[in-house]
Amino acid sequence: MQKRKLGNSGLEVSALGLGCMRMSFGDKPTDKQEMITFLHKAVERGVTFFDTAEVYGPFTNEELLGEALQPFHGKVVIATKFGWKHDPIKGPHPSMGPDSRPEQIKRVAEASLKRLQVEAIDLFYQHRPDPNVPVEDVAGAVKDLIQAGKVKHFGLSESSADLIRRAHAVQPVTALQSEYSIWWRNVEHDILPTLEELGIGLVPYSPLGRGYLTGKIDENTTFDSTDIRARNPRFAPEAIKANRAVIELLEKIGAQKGATPAQIALAWLLAQKPWIVPIPGSRKLERLDENIGAAAVELTANDLSELENAMSQITVVGDRY
Repeated sequence: MQKRKLGNSGLEVSALGLGCMRMSFGDKPTDKQEMITFLHKAVERGVTFFDTAEVYGPFTNEELLGEALQPFHGKVVIATKFGWKHDPIKGPHPSMGPDSRPEQIKRVAEASLKRLQVEAIDLFYQHRPDPNVPVEDVAGAVKDLIQAGKVKHFGLSESSADLIRRAHAVQPVTALQSEYSIWWRNVEHDILPTLEELGIGLVPYSPLGRGYLTGKIDENTTFDSTDIRARNPRFAPEAIKANRAVIELLEKIGAQKGATPAQIALAWLLAQKPWIVPIPGSRKLERLDENIGAAAVELTANDLSELENAMSQITVVGDRY
């Protein structure tokens, strides 16, 4: 597996990371031992970058990664996130709103350290901006944690260019995690130039459009009520059908390269900037192997131009949430 550095931070990770949320959150239950074995296989295949959050579960996803990756300390990078209000019984949940008060950030860090079974959190993201807390205070709290040796790198997620600049002025930001894929490109206008200027890496989540860009979903696909896609406008049958042109394009380029639509979608992201590290989620070995294979797909300038021109003619139907 090739390696990449997230911006100017020096944090080196595998060119493709692994999004771990669905191993214990928002979908059909999984077997813990099966997921531990799966995570070990990912490490064997060269994946060194794993993404979790306290809210996934809540808490159980961090516990899973803590147990599974404990034998690989020093060889893997685990990113986790803070930033949601806590219900006394249920724990954190986005429906309760954001909470990035400095004292809360520090409490969450202590708890995440225990669950992840690490001495320092490799990359600590603010999960979403908090309109009630100045981002300078958020950055200052993480700076304190870095100086205390409890966190190594600071990250933001779904933040604006202005918030990124303000946070970076207090504590250098290593990475921004935001949605980015060949069919969701809003970050290109002002976010990508800001990251390039400041030397910050980008970690795209949903790089396969929540599975749509694999080409394995059609208008007859049904989703469990616990699946976020059951309520997602892009996964309404009419949108799935209307967006088929995107899949046909990926299939066409893939046929020329001996690659799947998913591999072309990931290779396209990797070709955008050398400091972009997508984190496709996976729970199946064949999907993991397919995704990892994308790192070996070479898209030429002509391929990228063809994809660009074709995508400019396609109107994607349905919002992302």
